[in-house]
Amino acid sequence: MAKDQEIVVPVIDLANFPAELEKLSAASTELGCFRVINHGMPMPLLAKMKEAARSLFEIPADVKLRNVIHNLEDGGYRPPTFSPKSPFYESFGIYDVASPTDVHSFCSTLDASPLQRKIITDYFEKLHGVTIEIASKVAESLGLNGCSFKDWTCQARLISYKFACQEHVGRIGVPAHTDSSFLTVLQEDECVGGLQIMDANADFIDMDPLPGTLFVNIGDIGKVWSNGKLQSVKHRVVCKKAMPRISIALFLLAPKDGSIATEPAFIDTDHPKLYKTFIYNVYRKQRNTFDFRTGETLHAFKTEDDRSKDDL
Repeated sequence: MAKDQEIVVPVIDLANFPAELEKLSAASTELGCFRVINHGMPMPLLAKMKEAARSLFEIPADVKLRNVIHNLEDGGYRPPTFSPKSPFYESFGIYDVASPTDVHSFCSTLDASPLQRKIITDYFEKLHGVTIEIASKVAESLGLNGCSFKDWTCQARLISYKFACQEHVGRIGVPAHTDSSFLTVLQEDECVGGLQIMDANADFIDMDPLPGTLFVNIGDIGKVWSNGKLQSVKHRVVCKKAMPRISIALFLLAPKDGSIATEPAFIDTDHPKLYKTFIYNVYRKQRNTFDFRTGETLHAFKTEDDRSKDDL
């Protein structure tokens, strides 16, 4: 159920550190999301990337199907028929934007023009750097200095919601879920809203787009890595207007070896380890197999001691 009320999402100024650390810590551990300004992504590049993404969704269906990712349990192109729960959702995937090979392969596979290739390459090179910076500052806000996420895989998704007529208004674009990432950096469609987050009362609150900002939310892997300190926020997309909606998301997934482990600095006598070490794609497979999208999958990876507490 959506409510007409407000949640004030903190706006973090990436050019104002360390002054913003306390605000960032509160946003990441309480709400689980925030916006960033002074992120270094040029506004013209954001606009060009949105148009490049829009044009890719207009290519023939047989060409779209070439976008396959073998590294992930559910990677690559997702047509509107991918899930009956998301009939308006269509997306492309790039496994790791930190890899020039992956980005160029994506462009070649979809017959991207030289201009599209340049835009996509420049965009993800810059956005990857921004994402790594944000993740490091989140770690710093928890008291962990010098933490680097450069060796983590960063999956990209170019997303189109085919909201075409008035009858679609109010329909679900993507059902409620938490992200299977450490954190997600999102370029929203500044022309149309639809993103909603769940508050403490289990009500969904509209997150109207704020042009010039990037929206960041914590995912399940961030919760595991931080031993439960970071808040993985539940969110969804609904149709607000009868018009297509384009967004671009970058998911900081996992270390390249796939091993997900709690950072030792967050484990002590008063804060025992909550989650076992596990392999990312094992978690992803369970999430897909049982269709657990709102954090339930993490229960399978809890330590025995913490599971016992749940059973009390």
